[in-house]
Amino acid sequence: MNEANNPFFNKLINQQYIMENINDLNGGDEKIQEPIEEITPQESNVTPEIETPIENEKKGGKSFFGKKQTKEEKLKEHLEKVEAEKMELNDKFLRLFSEFDNYKKRTNKEKLDLITTASERVIIGLLPIIDDFERAIQYNQKVEDIAAVKEGFELIYNKMSSLLKRFEVEEIPAMGECFNTDYHEAITHFPAQSEEMKGKVMDVTEKGYKIKDKVIRFSKVIVAN
Repeated sequence: MNEANNPFFNKLINQQYIMENINDLNGGDEKIQEPIEEITPQESNVTPEIETPIENEKKGGKSFFGKKQTKEEKLKEHLEKVEAEKMELNDKFLRLFSEFDNYKKRTNKEKLDLITTASERVIIGLLPIIDDFERAIQYNQKVEDIAAVKEGFELIYNKMSSLLKRFEVEEIPAMGECFNTDYHEAITHFPAQSEEMKGKVMDVTEKGYKIKDKVIRFSKVIVAN
C-alpha cells in the first residue's frame, strides 16, 4: 500500500512536525511533551481478511473432511473395479478350463475309438485265417498225404502275409545287412567267417516288423565280429 495515501501515516507525520516547530519557537529550552494521541488499528481502515473453513467451502474450496471423503470414494471405486475385473478373469478361467477338460475327454475318446477300430479291422482280417487253421487241423487228422498238409499251411501263411500288407506292415530286412540299432537288436555275437561279414547280421532269431517308418518290433539277430 502507498504510504502517502495512508491516513494513519499522514496523521503521525503532522503531529511530529507541529511538535518540532513549537520547540524551535521556545528556543529549544523547553520541550513540550504532549501525549501523542494513541492511534488504534481501527483508524487505519486496514482490516485483515480471514476466511473461515466454512466460507472457504462456500467459495468453492475443499475442506479437510471433503478431501478425506473424496479419497475414500476413489478407493472404494477402485476396489469395486478390481473386484469386477477379478470376477471376469475367474469366469474366463473357468470357461477355458471347462473347454480344455471337454477337449481332453473328446480327444481320449477319439483315440480309444481309433484303437478299437484298428483292432477290429485286424481281428476281422484274422478270423478267416483262423477258420483255415481249424479246417486244416480237421483235415490233417484224416489225411496221410504230407504234401497236401504242407500246401494247406502255405496257403494259410500267404493269407496272413496278405493281411499284414493290407495294414502296411512290412518285414524289416536283417539277414546279411549291416547291424543297425534303429532296426536290429543283437542278442549275441559270433566271430565273423570272413572279413566281409564283420559288423553284419549272420543270423535272425526273430523277425522284425514296421508300419511305414515306425518299428513295431525289432529284429533279434546274431552279429558277426
